[in-house]
Amino acid sequence: MPPVARRENLNDPYAWLEQRDASEVIGYLEEENRHTEAWLSGHDDIREQLFNEIRSRIRETDLSLPSVWGPWLYYQRTEAGAEYSRYYRCPRPAGDSLETDTATQQLLLDLNEMAGDGFLQLGDFAVSPDHHWLAYSLDRQGDEIYRLYLKNLTTGQITDIPLEQADGSLTWANDSRTLFAVSMDDTSRPSTLWRLQPDTPPVQIFHEADQRFYLHAYRSSSEAWLMLSSNSKNTSEVRVLPASQPDAEWQLMAKRAAGHEYHVDHGPQGLLIRSNNQGENFCLYQCNPEQPDRAHWKRVVETDPARTLEDFSVQQQGLILHYRDRALTTLEVRPCEGDSYKLDMPDAVYTLNVRGGEEYTSDRIRLRYESLNRPAEIRGLTIVSGEQKILRQTPVEGHFDAEEYEVRREWAIAADGTRIPVSLVGRHASLATPAPLYLYGYGSYGATMDPWFSHARLSLLDRGWVFAIAHVRGGADMGEAWYQAGKLQHKENTFSDFIVCAEHLIRTGYTDSDRLVIAGGSAGGLLIGNVINQRPELFAAAVADVPFVDVWNTMNNPDLPLTVGEYEEWGNPNEPEFGELIRSYAPYEQVKNQTYPALFVTAGYHDMRVQYWEAAKWVAKLRHHRTNDRPLLLRTQMSAGHGGSSGRYQAIKELAEEYSFLLAVIGKGSHKTNS
Repeated sequence: MPPVARRENLNDPYAWLEQRDASEVIGYLEEENRHTEAWLSGHDDIREQLFNEIRSRIRETDLSLPSVWGPWLYYQRTEAGAEYSRYYRCPRPAGDSLETDTATQQLLLDLNEMAGDGFLQLGDFAVSPDHHWLAYSLDRQGDEIYRLYLKNLTTGQITDIPLEQADGSLTWANDSRTLFAVSMDDTSRPSTLWRLQPDTPPVQIFHEADQRFYLHAYRSSSEAWLMLSSNSKNTSEVRVLPASQPDAEWQLMAKRAAGHEYHVDHGPQGLLIRSNNQGENFCLYQCNPEQPDRAHWKRVVETDPARTLEDFSVQQQGLILHYRDRALTTLEVRPCEGDSYKLDMPDAVYTLNVRGGEEYTSDRIRLRYESLNRPAEIRGLTIVSGEQKILRQTPVEGHFDAEEYEVRREWAIAADGTRIPVSLVGRHASLATPAPLYLYGYGSYGATMDPWFSHARLSLLDRGWVFAIAHVRGGADMGEAWYQAGKLQHKENTFSDFIVCAEHLIRTGYTDSDRLVIAGGSAGGLLIGNVINQRPELFAAAVADVPFVDVWNTMNNPDLPLTVGEYEEWGNPNEPEFGELIRSYAPYEQVKNQTYPALFVTAGYHDMRVQYWEAAKWVAKLRHHRTNDRPLLLRTQMSAGHGGSSGRYQAIKELAEEYSFLLAVIGKGSHKTNS
């Protein structure tokens, strides 16, 4: 990533930290890491204990549920002591058996061997339709720039695929010799589609010039068509191509129109199009692939004013509609033959989604189901009958009983009367009396924070903590309207919703301000930074992972990666209606002379989504302005990006570090404790 030019900003005394690779900047970050390590070393006993606890709950040597494709089963193995998975395949047994055969299995990729001691992120893993080739991509730095590779699965030979600035995605045509890949521009925006064929230089197929739009290519569920989508935050444009004709011309389905979002797949009904052109809750169209243009679309599922059509899945035997209804996912199954039906799930609060792993021609699909107290299950759903069979349960090693933990749903009331859902989990005794409580929030980009199970979180719950998620506006937890009510000129709703959720949890006796911890990452870090500026007395401690806190300066620098594409989420600061609004809620801009909660902040030096200096500048400014001396720690991962360290044990180490910080500062339950 090129260095960013020095900005002459007399109002930003910490702008010098934006000089990537400057010796004084590296020195500053390393000194902050030493300070953090020195503080945490006083709690090494609990840090080590937490690491061992979390590790002990995870089945270190394990086998994933195999995916079925053609004559093979594809799967992953993890082994004790290994940071990464190994990828295998074996011949497919007769019938519906998913039994793998180690005697005949073939090792496809060993990420442990490839990683060495450095960072490694696998991007795409794409086997050709004839099963003779594996195309894959690797990021070795954390900056999300990938190198592309092709492995001959007969000979084992690996060759580089020449494409600079690749985003890591790889899409096969049905001839098993043509790949489509996407490269990024100077702002790390996926912008150009290339056709890659043996012994031929890459051929540019399409370039997206508008900096608000991002390219993505994919195969249809039926594997008969290829799709190229160009999406901004609120507008779509899709082109289609027969997968058997990679040299043909891509056909435009509907020309982009501001605010029109649509997504396309292909199944027995033809092309299926989820579109919001009849209302923000989306409807579904179908059309003949030979006539894909908008004039030939026929509406087959109407817009439902009470719930959002969030997605859909296609199998040869049926269609599955994914709805967002009262902060939960509900699935409606429409078999090609037989009556439609809805799925009922056993918990009041859960996460449910459709997973891959079955062939398009299979009579079943796979569902992933989990709750705050229930580890993920992969279920096979027979499409016609509705019968569900648990294919795999994520194991929890050692003693674990889901019934020892209770899941609840609370509703906080915002100032405008809106009811904000809060999901909670804790041991029964912890929920009956004020307890230390970890409140998580995000609230941006229409992302849903569905309840998820965590092996690591049990270390807090078993120490009497409660975990909660505030489903604030700005996410799509309650549907598309929920997202629209927390973006652009409505962004303040995200922050005020989170505050009323915190107040509700205190008022109803779940916790108190001396034991309330809040956390969020990336855009969720913006949320955390804002609310501790507004109401620092409400929280005992906060965790901000790779936080997007320097919003004002970032949005005013279009040369930074992804900035222009963000205008549709936050607003263009050059427009009067958004300029002062962004400045008014930007956490870095609004740091003031006041007390602040204890704070644990992380950054990734190679992060291209939220630059490392956002966290570094924010911490420096907080050190200068805060009027108390609660712990304020910054941990910069110097060999990682937005997602933190790449190895699984390194990820456990990072969680143990965060939890040891929280147990140290909250353990005595008082703001007056300066441990």
